[in-house]
Amino acid sequence: MELRALHYFVTVADELHFGRAAERLHIAQPAVSQQIARLERELGVRLLDRSPRRVRLTAAGQRVLDAARSTLAAASQVEAAAKQVMTTMRIGTAAGMTARLERGIDALRERAPEFDVVLVDLPVEARLNALRQGELDLALTRGVRSVPGLTVLPTWTERLYAVVSRHHPAAGRPAVGLAELAEDTLRVPARRHDPALHDAVVLALHDAGLHPRAGRPTGTLQDTIVEVGSEPRSWTVLPADQVAEIRSTRVRAIPLEPAITIAGSLVVATENAGNAAECAVTAFRDEVTDHHP
Repeated sequence: MELRALHYFVTVADELHFGRAAERLHIAQPAVSQQIARLERELGVRLLDRSPRRVRLTAAGQRVLDAARSTLAAASQVEAAAKQVMTTMRIGTAAGMTARLERGIDALRERAPEFDVVLVDLPVEARLNALRQGELDLALTRGVRSVPGLTVLPTWTERLYAVVSRHHPAAGRPAVGLAELAEDTLRVPARRHDPALHDAVVLALHDAGLHPRAGRPTGTLQDTIVEVGSEPRSWTVLPADQVAEIRSTRVRAIPLEPAITIAGSLVVATENAGNAAECAVTAFRDEVTDHHP
């Protein structure tokens, strides 16, 4: 007995019309009739009473219908479970997550050596939209707390660092207080580049009691580093993972004291927020403490 035959039977039972059932199934009506007749022969019972004017279920057909629905639902659950054990995972990411991605992918491969990954670098809003549309399996984000239609799973925290020109008075210090930067100009990428991260950083500074003098918004992260490196009395603030990827010799990254952190999350489609997602959270979580450059 084939699942296809059960599917055809359930569709005919829903419509009580072979022509409409064939339209729903996008096949020719004779093919539907043939499958139903074959199913009746296999089961040894008549499932449908047919007449030129109407189609109706027999008593046996009603009993088989209930069992067929249960069988098809169980088959669907099996298929969904199989899909959760993915050999390929599409991950939405952005600049400044290299070390975390490497650790996370290695951890996932310890569980499934055949595991493969496709990284997709997108702005945060595009990352979330791709998740909604099924084009990604998960996304890594910073500063995202909730997203309609998606599930946000808090996964890690990162310490924030002040990034200043090498000519800034604080450039050689092991740590710097926010009060020491209050008179300097804060330069951050424009909000459109990453609204969630931008808002989270600004909120963290405000919660720490700093209302910095904001300069003209910069472009990308790379542009921000270049501009801060050229302005001795300006500064920016970046999460630890982004700081770890700075290659410029024109700037210095200094831990803020007292420490300020920002949250990082794994975001998935709500229907996928099961065991597979929890495994990914464990993989991308910090090992012991946050990575410090």
